[in-house]
Amino acid sequence: MKRIVFLSLAIMTMILSSCEKPAGEGGDATIKGKVWVEDWDKNFNLLQYEFAGADEDVYIIYGDDVNYGDKISANNNGEFEFKYLRKGKYKIYVYSDQKQTTSTPAAQVAVVVEAEITSKKQTLDIGTITVKK
Repeated sequence: MKRIVFLSLAIMTMILSSCEKPAGEGGDATIKGKVWVEDWDKNFNLLQYEFAGADEDVYIIYGDDVNYGDKISANNNGEFEFKYLRKGKYKIYVYSDQKQTTSTPAAQVAVVVEAEITSKKQTLDIGTITVKK
């Protein structure tokens, strides 16, 4: 009987220790950064203004997910934070306008920054994401 109990405990311990949670919410780590906006003329020839990206939407993709896991707006200084993250790989992105060419119409493209949380209580500053409007 002692062998069965010991074997059961050993198997349960192995199963529980092998269940590492994937990237996403539920941890104590943070990814933060800033959005900076360059305001160009309609032909993208002349930079008119530059300013902090207040209220710009910032998206995060957890691990290898196809769709974004969360979206927040940058504050009045263009700063953003995704809190309560677990260890893992992430992609953070903000949409930027793209110059129209003769072969492609004007469109928005995602400016993507890849990041990795490597410790439980890490605060990772990914710097400034510059977008064009």
